[in-house]
Amino acid sequence: MTMGLTPDYYFDELYSNDIDLERVKENIRLAGMPEISVAPGYGRLLTFLVATSKAQNVLEIGALGGYSGICLARGLSAEGKLLSLELREDYAEFAKENVIAAGMESHVDYLVGDASASLERLASEGKRFDFFFIDADKENYPHYLDACIRLSNKGAIIAADNTLLRGRTIDDNKQGPSVLAMREFNQRIAQDSRLMGVHLPAYDGLALARVKD
Repeated sequence: MTMGLTPDYYFDELYSNDIDLERVKENIRLAGMPEISVAPGYGRLLTFLVATSKAQNVLEIGALGGYSGICLARGLSAEGKLLSLELREDYAEFAKENVIAAGMESHVDYLVGDASASLERLASEGKRFDFFFIDADKENYPHYLDACIRLSNKGAIIAADNTLLRGRTIDDNKQGPSVLAMREFNQRIAQDSRLMGVHLPAYDGLALARVKD
């Protein structure tokens, strides 16, 4: 391996430049928003997983600029739908604009407000989903996991980003609330009897779980 060339960078360079996703990243930068969208390789993985699982109803917790929303929507069939939960109305509108520019607007809806309240509302309405992507406030990851299981159809897939927290998760000297919550979340992905789980260590870490039948 060439000195300084990481495996993540090597594989990313094999793929053609994605105009729609590059536009999202540039728009996020120009808007002064946090540049924390899902990594390119995991974006491709989300598209792959939604497509191969034949998910028809997808729930995203955390829209930010719409990068992951576009990746998720690309895996849907013509009838498939993505519902994206976002705390901030300005972020939801920003994400929607990027999704429209990518030609995915017919697949995506937004629900603005506190995610925990939105999840309770969806449960009370009897909503069910085939695929979940969690990429929001890290302290609530264990709570979001419970909510996703509650809202899942049998065999649903749950994906969650940033499980390494840029190395803080595996640093014993780090004991902040986000780190402790992520460690609990990661342990549950591995050990919860309701799930078949796996952890991917590339980029900033990704958890995947399948809700057992």
